Amino acid sequence: MTKHNYNVLNPDKGVPVKAWTQGVPLEKEAEKQLMNAAQMPFIHSHIAVMPDVHWGLGATIGSVIPTLKAIIPAAVGVDIGCGMMAVQTSLNATDLPENLKEIRSNIEKAVPHGRTHHGGRGDRGAWADIPERQAKVWKDLAPGLDTIAEKNPKVMRKHSNNVNHLGTLGTGNHFIEVCLDEKDRVWFMLHSGSRGIGNRIGTYFIELAKQDMRRWHINVPDINLAYFPEESDHFDEYVEAVEWAQTFAKTNRELMMQAVIKAVQSSKGIPPFEANLEVVNCHHNYVARENHFGENVLVTRKGAVRARLGDMGIIPGSMGAKSYIVRGLGNKDSFDSCSHGAGRAMSRTEAKRRFSVDDHIKATEGVECRKDKDVIDETPAAYKDIDAVMEAQKDLVEIAHTLRQIICVKG
Repeated sequence: MTKHNYNVLNPDKGVPVKAWTQGVPLEKEAEKQLMNAAQMPFIHSHIAVMPDVHWGLGATIGSVIPTLKAIIPAAVGVDIGCGMMAVQTSLNATDLPENLKEIRSNIEKAVPHGRTHHGGRGDRGAWADIPERQAKVWKDLAPGLDTIAEKNPKVMRKHSNNVNHLGTLGTGNHFIEVCLDEKDRVWFMLHSGSRGIGNRIGTYFIELAKQDMRRWHINVPDINLAYFPEESDHFDEYVEAVEWAQTFAKTNRELMMQAVIKAVQSSKGIPPFEANLEVVNCHHNYVARENHFGENVLVTRKGAVRARLGDMGIIPGSMGAKSYIVRGLGNKDSFDSCSHGAGRAMSRTEAKRRFSVDDHIKATEGVECRKDKDVIDETPAAYKDIDAVMEAQKDLVEIAHTLRQIICVKG
């Protein structure tokens, strides 16, 4: 019998769950979510689970769910199009100053991040004055959102952060980093998605799907698995909206990366450099039309990266652990997927309860970053061991570059 690098979970009814979790924990709450999802009648073949798997609001983070003629909005989530971007520069570690505080400060000034005033007027995580570049790019994006809002007016609010969020980082585990690879070459890396507008689109359609389940008297194992059948009123509208949000997210990362490059270029003592030697920009919360095991399906990856043969991807560790630029191996059983990071080992509340500021300072030694109580929920020990996660998916990707961060800006 062929030995696989994954464990198989078999629900009482439904499709199998193939989990790349050998050597990494799979919490009971996440397993229950996966077993519920496996019961849905339109799942194609099986569900694939990545080694950074953990319980998620609505649907499991680290899950890859292929569906036939139906889509589950919560399986994409509310951070639509969230993903990573990384660029290799021509800089070397020796080109950087010993004290990296100015570079970090310049990046923080160049890219709005975090959230204040409950996201309202004066929020530090949004633009007060829209930069010319953002305004120009928004002209191309705005018509698509107008079309979505015409069909679903509640997607928009009177005071919406749309263009105000374009080119901004956000909160939580979103970050910007300066890293060194195995040859001490300098990389810039960042993590963000479709910001407030993506959240509104996701929240709106998840609730709409739940309403449809109640209206049609359809029972699902978990109301968060509410879905749109392909022939239903809202299916096409959701696909159109989610694809727009994914475009916003990709563009958002590109604009931030341009700002990061300029911020480093403006720092004292930095020599002229190129920042396009190698570029990776990949989603890890999204839906795509793909063909797997002879069927055209909709694949939702929530906390997973596409890893077809030769695809380049990014698997970040925590803010004190290494990260990886990877090359896909095209593993069919995983639906050509890999993990999107190390994955949380505990909730944010538990991390704040368990770890002190001193713990965090020790864990991020050598990294120019925030070292206060407000980032303890992102401390390295709150995440799974990235080495164990990479070992568990050695048949999904190969490592192209190993990065270690020297500067980290957290949302």
